Order: sequence, then C-alpha cells, then structure tokens
Amino acid sequence: MIHLDWHGRETIKKVKCVHTDAKKYVVNRVLTEGKSYDVKNETEEFYFLIDNSGKVGGYYKEYFEVI
Repeated sequence: MIHLDWHGRETIKKVKCVHTDAKKYVVNRVLTEGKSYDVKNETEEFYFLIDNSGKVGGYYKEYFEVI
C-alpha cells in the first residue's frame, strides 16, 4: 500500500527526461523533455514520479537520465 502516501514520501533521486518517443504509450502529455522530476519509488524497469499532471505515474527508465 506504498502508493497511498507517495506524495508525502521523501524523494529518492532526481531524473531528467531525455525523450518522450514512446513506442506503445503516449507520454508526451505528462512528461516534458528536458524537465527534471523527483523519483518517489523505483523498480527494476520503472521510475514512479510526480508527472506534469500532479499525479504519481510509473514510466520506463529509458525516458530518463539520473542527475
């Protein structure tokens, strides 16, 4: 039930979006190329962060680089 308090959780790291060229999903509506985001949780494949909509979303790590 970690997802219930993600907004209040401490930031793990900061990442910068390097591209929004998704093969399967439309991510350019919620991510901005060149913008930095606070990572709230991380798995092997995904970063969970607060996106442009103000909600926490899970995105493939291939869209980001660690700063």
